[in-house]
Amino acid sequence: MTARQYLFAGRVQGVGFRYSTKNLAKGFDVLGWVKNLPDGRVELQIQGDEEELDEFIQELHDSPLGHHIQEQEERTVPLLDDVQGFSIQH
Repeated sequence: MTARQYLFAGRVQGVGFRYSTKNLAKGFDVLGWVKNLPDGRVELQIQGDEEELDEFIQELHDSPLGHHIQEQEERTVPLLDDVQGFSIQH
């Protein structure tokens, strides 16, 4: 089990990025959340098996959302506590 944080920059706010990411997560065995940041980026924290996380991120880039991502930062983070399912945080 692995947890990762992604920071996406580009035209990622105001285009349904969080809602589409949540819908995409339904097709994967992952837990986590997505939220807009005040600086215009979107933060994604996601937990699951390495292969599942890699497939999720690849699917995200292959979806229409991928065209809005200009930059992506990724780092491993501690496992997410008290997270059930996948949600949009505000």
